[in-house]
Amino acid sequence: VQLQASGGGLVQAGGSLSLSCAASGTIFGFNPMGWYRQAAGKQRELVAMNSGRGTTYADSVKGRFSISRDRAKNTVTLQMNSLKPEDTAVYYCKATVARDYWGKGTQVTVSS
Repeated sequence: VQLQASGGGLVQAGGSLSLSCAASGTIFGFNPMGWYRQAAGKQRELVAMNSGRGTTYADSVKGRFSISRDRAKNTVTLQMNSLKPEDTAVYYCKATVARDYWGKGTQVTVSS
């Protein structure tokens, strides 16, 4: 499985950005697929994940971020609204198919 992420960039606080991740290879709708992020000097953390059991969000992004998945196209999109400077991080797409696969990170910078 290979993951190709796109999106990200620089935005002012309160703005919106969208991240997309396309998976190639064999992946099923019940396989978890979603986003993590890693801010400078911090550990990588879950942002949002979609699997056959539903969707999970980090408490810090609930109500602001929304994850959607197109199982036919093997894509997952993270819509980020009301962005805050503390959302600044490198965002990584992740899929789990027998093992974890990670995409190349994409930078999201939110200026105050």
